[in-house]
Amino acid sequence: MRAVVTRVSSASVSIDGNTVGAIEKGYLVLLGVGPSDTEAVADKLAEKICNLRVFEDENGKMNLNLEQVGGSLLVVSQFTLYADTSSRRPGFTGAAKPDLAVPLYERFMETCRARGFQVEHGEFGADMQVASVNDGPVTILFEL
Repeated sequence: MRAVVTRVSSASVSIDGNTVGAIEKGYLVLLGVGPSDTEAVADKLAEKICNLRVFEDENGKMNLNLEQVGGSLLVVSQFTLYADTSSRRPGFTGAAKPDLAVPLYERFMETCRARGFQVEHGEFGADMQVASVNDGPVTILFEL
């Protein structure tokens, strides 16, 4: 799995002009699933992201995690994270097919919810418009 995680002060995702998910302080997670990913990988990635300490403490140090700041997650499926960029026109055959990707995308979100977090999301495979107010900016790339 691959994820681009951005610390945000707000983020939302819309489909056909309708907001389907929105958060205030937290993480915008662009999540890609690869063909060899498993439930164990989804769980491990969720744990890593939920425990990521990139929010500032009282001394201005990035030392606090999502739980400590009362943050939420907005998760958006992003098969393009598996783009083959060896040519000018990227190919996307490196991403998992929907029959594997959808359950793992949902498993990732469920693992985050089980930890007590509010999780908003887009719609797998939809044409979405994502808006965010990046905080910092702080953006971290994960690949498991």
